[in-house]
Amino acid sequence: MTRTRLLAALVMAPLAIAAVLLLSTPWMAALSAAAFLIGLWEWLRLAEIDDPIARGVLMVVNLLLMVALVWASRSATGSSLILFQLMMMLGVIWWLLAVIWLRHYDFASDHNTHARVFKLAAATLSIVPAWCALVLIHASDPEPSLLGGVQQGHVWLLVALMIVWAADSGAYFAGRRFGKTKLSPRISPNKTVEGLVGGVIAGMIVALAAAPLAGASMQELPYVAIVAIWTILFSVVGDLYESLLKRHVGAKDSSHLIPGHGGVLDRIDSVLAALPVFALGKLMFGF
Repeated sequence: MTRTRLLAALVMAPLAIAAVLLLSTPWMAALSAAAFLIGLWEWLRLAEIDDPIARGVLMVVNLLLMVALVWASRSATGSSLILFQLMMMLGVIWWLLAVIWLRHYDFASDHNTHARVFKLAAATLSIVPAWCALVLIHASDPEPSLLGGVQQGHVWLLVALMIVWAADSGAYFAGRRFGKTKLSPRISPNKTVEGLVGGVIAGMIVALAAAPLAGASMQELPYVAIVAIWTILFSVVGDLYESLLKRHVGAKDSSHLIPGHGGVLDRIDSVLAALPVFALGKLMFGF
């Protein structure tokens, strides 16, 4: 890990944690929408949408979809998040299909054909459901947590993000130390099975240690563990899928916006796949 990468992480991580814990859900939704749309801009670059006007139009379409979801969720008695739940479930279905895509490396790799349309659809199916899942988790459980009165839903979102961050770091260090068996050499040569195991272990430790702070009881911890495992595995799918996009166009990073880290999409690729899974698991098991 380079010094620049470490310094950037030391700046970004506290800001992200503060935003998750301290902002109200409407403000968190707006801030995360902005971050996700920046990631979408980079995604469109990887899909070789080179015309800035065309990219801008596609950005506006996705923004309007987010706004429409918020507007349609209003009711006379408050807000209903059923549309957000449906979008979250659609996101889980999409990432299951993405696993099949990863097994067919050349699918949609020729951007001189209509194959680019599949990547544009994948962009919306990745960005919008992940944003909906983030809002769902953040808005859940308004009761105070153990963190100085911060709402439990806010802490649950931080737990979900920390699981992904821990899994990513655990995979990095375990892969460097023990990695021998390639996980997907054509898509991401540096990823190994040993790294995946290290990531799962690191993510599970964080999940089980942090969940009680969000209000999970001892009886609920096994359910948290089940959801954490699937969250970690899907975060790997999100990481691999972005690597696939970059391989198709010969790019190393999605952009150079963040020193030492590449682009915003490089930072949120795992989160895009992980959040819908975590939100669905939290809804199913009721923790």
